Amino acid sequence: MAKRNIKLKWTLLITYLIIGLCPLIILSNLTFESVEKYFIEERKKELLLQANVISGHISISDYMHDESKSILFDYDINQTSKQSGYRIMVLDNTGVVINDSNKTEEGKIYYLPEIVDALNNKDVSSLQANDTIHAAVSIMDDRSNCIGVVLVCDSVADIAENVSEIEKSVLSIILVLVVVVVLMTIFLSWFFTNPINGIIEVIKKMSEGHFDQRITVNDFLHTELAELSESCNNMAEKLEQVETNRQEFVSNVSHELKTPLSSIKVLSDSVLLQDPDTVPKEMYVEFLEDINSEVDRMTAIINDLLTLVRLNRQEVPLNPQPVVISDMVEDIVKRLTPIADAEGIELNYTKAKSVTAEVNETKLSLAISNLIENGIKYNSENGKVSVTVDADHQNAFITVSDTGIGIAEEELNKIFDRFYRVDKNRDRQTGGTGLGLAITRSAVLMHNGSIKVSSTENEGTTFVVRIPLKQK
Repeated sequence: MAKRNIKLKWTLLITYLIIGLCPLIILSNLTFESVEKYFIEERKKELLLQANVISGHISISDYMHDESKSILFDYDINQTSKQSGYRIMVLDNTGVVINDSNKTEEGKIYYLPEIVDALNNKDVSSLQANDTIHAAVSIMDDRSNCIGVVLVCDSVADIAENVSEIEKSVLSIILVLVVVVVLMTIFLSWFFTNPINGIIEVIKKMSEGHFDQRITVNDFLHTELAELSESCNNMAEKLEQVETNRQEFVSNVSHELKTPLSSIKVLSDSVLLQDPDTVPKEMYVEFLEDINSEVDRMTAIINDLLTLVRLNRQEVPLNPQPVVISDMVEDIVKRLTPIADAEGIELNYTKAKSVTAEVNETKLSLAISNLIENGIKYNSENGKVSVTVDADHQNAFITVSDTGIGIAEEELNKIFDRFYRVDKNRDRQTGGTGLGLAITRSAVLMHNGSIKVSSTENEGTTFVVRIPLKQK
């Protein structure tokens, strides 16, 4: 099933419009209903008040019993109707209409619910289906007996017109607000999605190998998008650095392997160009020994490269086991002591305490051996190498110090790079491949540890390896 490619910009735009307009529409409808209901209720109160005034006037004037006042009765009802604009009907206690401001219903019997309630001494007003309001109140005599009903009727058409005018005004305001909301949502959707689109474009270009791409970070509002942009820029820088290191690594490997291959080629051509009848055997032996030496150097480089590959955590699990670090280092020192003696180097070991940690003994032993061997190789005449094992309640510390040639301060941050050599001429003499410290660092990092170095030229170098006692 094909996936629909929906832009985040449109998703945000629709979401903002729904969030912004739906409450506005619902609120306006509720407001209109409330306004209309309020006007109707006020009209009901007004009609009830008018009906009570007419009822009181009829009672005081005794229009219901004194027939001689019938003309005055009609006059008062008609005048009141004209002044107020309401239709007024007066009924006796049997429901017969005795006076009607419209003069159309006199003599008829009305039994509307409102009239029945008024005859029971209950003043009521209600909205009818034909959009009119009926207000009915009882007419009381001086003995508080109900002698009739005053029914006041009025249309609510004017209320509907007023509410309609209000609706038009409010709708005009809502229309302006809708335009403002739409413009704001368009701006906000662009404001939030434009940086994301920039991030996507940069990531696409990085996926194509263009690691020099960067995202412009907007510091005006340091939101999560700004942090995401900074993170992408950091990732791009690291990828660019990785790519640079990869290219340098390939170049270094090519160079390191090319040198012995070139030597082998020159030596073999020299042998082939000699006349076998005139060349002494010793020369062939010398050339073959040189070729064999170059092959050994190539083999050492390849073996070290394979070791770096095997140290990749994803390919080879650490599988840590409890190991007595102090005993392991002591065994390494014993194994390397004959080499140190042959070079005239004093190799000392100090165990501050017995230390046990969860490590891969093979990998960690390789790392410590490299450090001690380097201390022996790059030492001064009659120099010393000191190895110390100590620990606190969380970490083991292995310190390797020498009194050798030292490392310049500007070189310290490069010594763990692959194929990097401080003294290339001396490395050639000692058979170094420039991969030993890179292997050491990889092995230490696999143990979630760290390695620090401090050095002074012509005084010596100190490496401190920290290894957690327990692996998470």
